[in-house]
Order: sequence, then structure tokens, then C-alpha cells
Amino acid sequence: MNHHLFNRISHGLGIAALLAAALSVSFPASAEEKIPRLPNGKPDFSGIWQTTSAADYDLEPHSNRKDAPPGPGVVEGNTIPYLPQALEQKKKNFENRATDDPALKGWTLGVPRTVYYPEPFQIFERAQDVTIVPQFGHSVRSIYTNNTQHPDDPNDWWLGDSRGHWEGDTLVVDVRHFNDKTWLDHAGNFHSDALHVVERWKFLDANTLEYTATLDDPKVYSRPWNISVILYRHREKNFQLIEDYRYTLDFDQYYPPRRDQNQDKN
Repeated sequence: MNHHLFNRISHGLGIAALLAAALSVSFPASAEEKIPRLPNGKPDFSGIWQTTSAADYDLEPHSNRKDAPPGPGVVEGNTIPYLPQALEQKKKNFENRATDDPALKGWTLGVPRTVYYPEPFQIFERAQDVTIVPQFGHSVRSIYTNNTQHPDDPNDWWLGDSRGHWEGDTLVVDVRHFNDKTWLDHAGNFHSDALHVVERWKFLDANTLEYTATLDDPKVYSRPWNISVILYRHREKNFQLIEDYRYTLDFDQYYPPRRDQNQDKN
């Protein structure tokens, strides 16, 4: 087995075991019943979070294979509704996943993959915005909750442009303006630059979040579809993110070496 893949699977299984142990710590009922809130009364998601699911290996249900543990999937209805041509591309991605997965190249994970990748991420929340910093690559995602709109003339972003609003105690986030360079998981599930994601974040209790997302992409999918993931708060004493810097760009691709001007004259 590829050494990197073995480490990745071992890492995922090890994290699941550690999280299960950490999350088994009993707390008084009152601590579970009262969710944290900002001074303005909105739920405060600040903290370090992580899932124990195998979603990043494959969003759809999958059995054990050499580069992934088994998992029940997180897709509503189990199957992603690909258009025929896009399904062929997904199959090619799966066949070449050991070399083509952008995450293995160290590229930014994208949305929603950052949420269920098998490493923790930290949320910092203020009244005007929510900031998400994953351990993987330390990218910074800003969700603006200050009633601003998506830009009229946007760039295409690795993490999209996120604008949020509150529906009761649920944070609803509209994410648009993606590039097409990220995958949704290690199995080659993918999207185009037409991806539109609507996320919903809400507390189940003070230390558990339910994350759901609706993905729509008319270039790739025949209809919108949903995923659902449970996130757990890290409560270990002094737990923090570790340094895990990655490269986002293939430098030579985006900034090719300059030609020698003397060569151009010859």
C-alpha cells in the first residue's frame, strides 16, 4: 500500500478513536442544555470542531478498499445525481485519485470539503462575521453576516464567497463564485465553477453541531442534492490546531518562468 495512503487511513481511524474517547467525557446536564451565545443573542460557534465520519474518503456509501475505510455516506438518497458526461469524469477521477486529488497536492480543500476533512478546524465568531480556519493548510474563510451581498463582479475563489444570515438559531450561508479546482472528497466527486452551496449550521447541544449543505451545479448535477454531517467540539485540555501548511498553487503553472529577452531577439 502507498505509504502516504496508509498514513492517511491510519490518521483517520486514529482520530476517530481519539475523538470518541474525548467526546465520551461526561458533563453536567446543564452544560449540555445551554448553548453558547454572543452578546447579541446569536449562537456562538467559536471553538475547534471535527467530524468522525468517513465522508472525505467518499461522500457516497462505500465498502472497505485499500485507500479508505468503509463508510455509510452522508448524501441524502445515497447517490450524487451526476449528468451523464459528468459521471464519466467522476469515474476517471476515481481511477486517478491517488495522483489527481487536489488535497494530496496540498491545495486548498474548498467548500464543503473543509468541514468533513479528517482534521480539525477552528471557528471564530463575531456579530459581523464568522471565520473558519482549518488545520489543513491554514486557509482563512470569512462568512459575512453583516447584511452585505455577493459582489457584482466577483473573482472565482477556492472557498467561494460566503454571505450568511440567521433563521432563528440556524446560520444559513449562501456560497457562490467558486473556481473548479477542488474536489468534494478523495473518491473524485467534483464540481464546476458554477457550484452554488447553501449551508446550514446549528447546535444540537453545546458541544455538537449539525452541518447540512445543499449543492447545485447545472454543469455537473441533474438537480440539487444534500449532505449532512455531525461535528463535535474538541474539549481536551489545551487542545489547539497544529502547523500544517500546504501549497495552494502550482507556482510554475500560474507564474511561469520569464523568457530570456535576448532569446526573444534571436
